[in-house]
Amino acid sequence: MVGQRPGPGPRIVAIRQMAQRFTYATLVLASFALLMLSKADTALVDGVRAKVVDAFAPILDAVSRPVTAGQEMVATVHEMTRLHEENARLREENERLLRWQTAARALEAENASLRDLLDYVPAPTARAISGRVIGDHGGAFAHSVILNAGSRDGVRKGQAAVTGDGLVGRVAEVGRLSSRVLLITDLNSRVPVLVETTRTRAILAGDNRERPRLMRLPNGAAVSSGDRIVTSGHAGALPPGIPVGIVASVTEGLIEVQPFVDRHRLEYVLVADTGLTGILASDPSASDGADQ
Repeated sequence: MVGQRPGPGPRIVAIRQMAQRFTYATLVLASFALLMLSKADTALVDGVRAKVVDAFAPILDAVSRPVTAGQEMVATVHEMTRLHEENARLREENERLLRWQTAARALEAENASLRDLLDYVPAPTARAISGRVIGDHGGAFAHSVILNAGSRDGVRKGQAAVTGDGLVGRVAEVGRLSSRVLLITDLNSRVPVLVETTRTRAILAGDNRERPRLMRLPNGAAVSSGDRIVTSGHAGALPPGIPVGIVASVTEGLIEVQPFVDRHRLEYVLVADTGLTGILASDPSASDGADQ
């Protein structure tokens, strides 16, 4: 028919079939020969195998490099994870040791100041009232927080507000169910303090900045960066020995203190009821009015 291409002739088909049979037979014979050769001459076969391995060694090396790099990366990630966990554990242990160190320093300083005294009256036992921060009046003109504890819970005006790190401030206003704590960074805050190492008296004054300053130091008082500041207990306003902060900078006429407590991270506060009244006694009329 017109348009159809003539197929291969019978002769060509027969030649292809013979070639395929010959190739199959050749491969079988070659395999048998190699098998016999490996049994007869092991050294020759080992040499050929070594040459083949040598020829493919660069390729195998190039292929294995990413795998090795991946394994090293996984090992590095595991090591970094382990180091992170170890670092977190050491940080927690360090914080615990710092708290013990704070207690030890306070006791050491107290013992040093009482060695020459004969009639020492121990401080009254404090009762802690826990409160959660439910409001923050922090701003450019006031630094204070609101607690969900009030006169019903035993909170009174003038009591110290603390955390595990140190002094937060003092109770400035008390309602029946809530109270306002004036932070030590507030412009109206004045706290009698001591330089722990030298027992030098001073007043910690807030100025609505992150670092309050030391005032009213005696003439010639030596204060250095790194000195710890604690409450002095003078005027009967706050209990003595509460950690306040550390001297951050000493410049001409200005001594700044970095508080131990970060006011931006306050969640829970303990109000310490030590029975002190001093200059910050509660206003009976305010308390009575709050209870009505």
